[in-house]
Amino acid sequence: MIASGLIRHATPQQAAASAEVILSVLTDGEATRNAIREMAPVCQPDAVFCQMGTIGVEETREAVDLLASLRPSMVYLDAPVSGTKKPAENAQILVLASGDRQRGVKAESVFAAIARGTQWFGDAGNSQKMKLVLNAWLITMMEGVAESTLLAAKLGFTPEAFWGALDGGPLAAPYVKAKLEMIAANDFTPQMQLSHALKDARLALDAAEDTPLPILATIADCWDEAADEGYADRDLASVYAWLAGQPTSGY
Repeated sequence: MIASGLIRHATPQQAAASAEVILSVLTDGEATRNAIREMAPVCQPDAVFCQMGTIGVEETREAVDLLASLRPSMVYLDAPVSGTKKPAENAQILVLASGDRQRGVKAESVFAAIARGTQWFGDAGNSQKMKLVLNAWLITMMEGVAESTLLAAKLGFTPEAFWGALDGGPLAAPYVKAKLEMIAANDFTPQMQLSHALKDARLALDAAEDTPLPILATIADCWDEAADEGYADRDLASVYAWLAGQPTSGY
């Protein structure tokens, strides 16, 4: 990106000072709020701040309120994305946007450059909720793939044979194929780190409040163990290797 003209700055203030649209993709609410505190005072009055990380529902409310208190003329768009590393590299992610679309219109050309589309969800923070819904589904699907592949191995079938039985049918999701290929190759180079998926599982459980999500809660507890045993920085598909008792070295 630097070779294409991207300018790297030493501080958030330097990066944001002259920008009309600011993209923030940080790991959690605290980091996002810290970035807002640092750069809001120097931003352009009508700049659009696009928060594109998965930081949680309550954390998003806090970030929206913070920006409004520091720089009320700026626009906060909640804009997490659906997609992992490879789709992002090919501009094939989907932006899940929410906030004042009319005031934040200048961000749409930026979204068009980095994504295959944008879906709007109303008030700022609603798209954060949808992102947690999507990731809860992704996480439970990944655990299902891992356990089913482990059962397949126990019964004498390879990941390729498992996919062959799925291929062409209604259960043949491209995501499942990609994760089965990782498992078959024993290559868990991260597209989405297990630690990040675990963080999102906890955020989804927090957002659910008193709505019971027993399977997701159990998965989160299991993945906590996997992370503690050395799989945190591997792709979330490495939960298969953890279940199978494979060592983390060599991945």
